[in-house]
Amino acid sequence: MVKVFVPRDSTALSLGADKTAKAIQLEAEKRGIAIQLIRNGSRGLFWVEPMVEVETAQGRVAYAPVKPKDVASLFDADFLNGANHALYLGLTNEIPYLKNQQRLTFARAGVTDPVSLEDYVAHDGYKGLKNALTMTQEDIIKTVTESGLRGRGGAAFPTGIKWNTVLGASGEQKYIVCNADEGDSGTYSDRMVMEDDPFVLIEGMTIAGIAVGATQGYIYLRSEYPHALHVLNEAIAKATLAGYLGDDVCGSGQRFYLEVRRAAGAYVCGEETSLLESLEGKRGLVRFKPPLPAIEGLFGKPTVVNNVISLATIPIILDKGAQYYADYGMGRSRGTLPIQLAGNIKQGGLVELAFGVTLRELLYDYGGGSASGRPIRAVQVGGPLGAYLPESQFDTPMDYEAFQNLWAVLGHGGIVAFDDTVNMAKMARYAFEFCSVESCGKCTPCRIGAVRGVEVMDKIATGKDHAKNIQVLRDLSDTMLNGSLCALGGMTPYPVISALNHFGEDFGLDKGLNEKESVV
Repeated sequence: MVKVFVPRDSTALSLGADKTAKAIQLEAEKRGIAIQLIRNGSRGLFWVEPMVEVETAQGRVAYAPVKPKDVASLFDADFLNGANHALYLGLTNEIPYLKNQQRLTFARAGVTDPVSLEDYVAHDGYKGLKNALTMTQEDIIKTVTESGLRGRGGAAFPTGIKWNTVLGASGEQKYIVCNADEGDSGTYSDRMVMEDDPFVLIEGMTIAGIAVGATQGYIYLRSEYPHALHVLNEAIAKATLAGYLGDDVCGSGQRFYLEVRRAAGAYVCGEETSLLESLEGKRGLVRFKPPLPAIEGLFGKPTVVNNVISLATIPIILDKGAQYYADYGMGRSRGTLPIQLAGNIKQGGLVELAFGVTLRELLYDYGGGSASGRPIRAVQVGGPLGAYLPESQFDTPMDYEAFQNLWAVLGHGGIVAFDDTVNMAKMARYAFEFCSVESCGKCTPCRIGAVRGVEVMDKIATGKDHAKNIQVLRDLSDTMLNGSLCALGGMTPYPVISALNHFGEDFGLDKGLNEKESVV
């Protein structure tokens, strides 16, 4: 029986994947052909979804984008045997966009049925956990530390150091909290893990629990991700039934339980202490630090708070070893980063590559340039509070320190492209407006500064006291940068000042002179 794969990822669903799957099933029944229709995850080639794959003797063959109206002609062309067709893309693994990637965290995305535990195990799933169960807690953490894995949520803090702090903290109860409140613009890699390979996150959190002595885990899930909620709950139930979660993990005598909790719908709850407040049932306000969550986190207990990608990368490190993972990357940025291409880009989607690939390579070799066909003028990396980078900086490698040297952030790996029709002064204004709406209100620089920022930008736009207000803009940014309690207010100056420094003409300034200005 021929296997036909149609993605169940929410991006594919939004582009009609359910209708395509139904049309394929009905057409097969109409023709008396027996097929096995599998709803797999997405490969991340979002510009050609829904992408249908057929298993052949040579490997999987892809056709895309497949609409219901295309189904009959596919059957006529004998696509079940990998025959040629107008939508034929060839062997899936030979598609250049995929072939040239280095997929470690996303090795199974689009390959397996996301909620099939058997499929997950057949594709090297739970090897990392089984290895971890033969190791001491110290050796597990040493492996994670030596791999060079750093937090993939934005701060890039070494994962092993955080785990070691929790291991050494005293407490009768410890927690593993997964920050799945993915709210940055242009980001979707967390969602893809949860929808397309949920068991890898479950396995990663279980290993973390065993490593630090935590028996309870929570996935704090973005409220706008209903498909991920359904998939995660189904996967957790299956993992529990099979003994990978619960009172006796894989017969080891160790306990670990896992629950999904829906987020509050506030951007600031992506900040770890605000997340913990929300998870405790309180308003999502940022906590003062110290104490750190690793010492006093959820309900005042030692808590590991990691991003989805960080935790989903743990299984391959425990399976293949620290050196295997550390061999990828550059400098202090080891391993791979799932990069998300969005905005005015021709080929938007997920690209997982070792650190070191440049922005230019990503934008043109993978992204195919702008969707409009016009020159790409700027990109924002790291979410709505990331800096805007001009074309002169497109050869910057994807590396935490390289971005830091440009007064930019790599963040969660989201890249949003803009062509030469963008007004960067308006984008800077939006950064202030976004912060004013999303601020938790606890600290004055963020709560008041963002509102004043919008007002100043409006004055600059109308030319009122232009030179004076440009200086006020810099002074205000300096106050927010150095006085805000958390990164929401502290990073709002990044897009504002980078736009001012690199695209001064949009602010009514001479670009050549303005680029010589200080960072703030």
